Amino acid sequence: MSASAGPVHEALTALPLTDHHCHGVVTADPTSAVFESLLTEGAAWPGVSPFDAPVGVAVRRHCAPLLDLPRHAPAEQYLRRRSELGAHEVNRRFLTAARTGVFCVDTGFAPHPLTTPTQLAESASAGAVAYEVVRLESVAEAVAAQGVEPDAYAEVFRAAAEEAVRRPGVVAVKSVAAYRTGFDLDPARPTATEVRDAARRWSAQGGRLAEPVLVRHLLWTAVDLGLPLQLHTGFGDNDIRMHKVDPTHLTDWLHLTSGTIPVLLLHCWPYQRQAGYLAAVFEQVYLDVGLTLHHVGPARARAVLEEALEITPPRKLLYSSDAYGVAEFYWLGALAFRRGLGELLQDRVDADELSLPDALRFARWAGADNARRVYRLSDSH
Repeated sequence: MSASAGPVHEALTALPLTDHHCHGVVTADPTSAVFESLLTEGAAWPGVSPFDAPVGVAVRRHCAPLLDLPRHAPAEQYLRRRSELGAHEVNRRFLTAARTGVFCVDTGFAPHPLTTPTQLAESASAGAVAYEVVRLESVAEAVAAQGVEPDAYAEVFRAAAEEAVRRPGVVAVKSVAAYRTGFDLDPARPTATEVRDAARRWSAQGGRLAEPVLVRHLLWTAVDLGLPLQLHTGFGDNDIRMHKVDPTHLTDWLHLTSGTIPVLLLHCWPYQRQAGYLAAVFEQVYLDVGLTLHHVGPARARAVLEEALEITPPRKLLYSSDAYGVAEFYWLGALAFRRGLGELLQDRVDADELSLPDALRFARWAGADNARRVYRLSDSH
């Protein structure tokens, strides 16, 4: 019996997933150029198509059949068929196929018009629900754009963050410190004087929040808010300085914040082993390998998950798609997760390294229950 046809895979296939970190999808039909740009974390390069990258190959292999196309359909045929169906129908097909029951949606990044959390859930499985994740850098930048004196920045930012998390349906906050400064920061909570002086520097410079002291202040504000904190780690676009986003740079900060809030390490590649170490030794740390899974595709999902799970406690792995813009990533992420996790757990059962009840329990935890517990979601979803 192949692992993909075993009882663990069957259980994962039937399980409505809880996607603990994702984004909306575009509401209009994207042009070919826009669609290709949404397939990649990199930039468009002359003569190089993302359809020929691993993620594009996976889209043509695994997504084409949902558009009534043959597997491995050429890019031109894929884009033409997508345009014929229209954005609404394309989104419905992929989101329904993904069988996601719960979405936790980061609403803080929207260079394109995107579905709201409610619209996303309405396009998915019957009974699906969506919650919001507040991106704290967006809150800070909105405060700065409105004009605030450096002496008042800390108070005004905190008030704005508290107001944002009081919105109905908010279950977590997120930071993209990885993009702005990296994690090799002084872990200590900055003093009021340090925050004031840093706010003065940022006010003079303008632009995105990339002032190290204010990023530290943002992370400590997240602790004070008391909600789970999502942190982008590892793989991302070329704003990332990869050597600075190894999550083990957070070790001292995790010691200082022990016993406060759950910390969710997002994506992690190529640092999934380092993230697993942190999840194994810090009670508050959890991880996923979302984003990574649809970029490596179902063919390599198992390998990434195996490294992530070498020492990660089963209660610490969560599912996310990190789908943004194109609904294909919801389907591809769910497929890769179910297939990869199902194969590796089933093989351990077949080798008598794991009991079937344990494997089924671990699969259910990772696919849904861990996120419901961490985010305190209703048991009915």
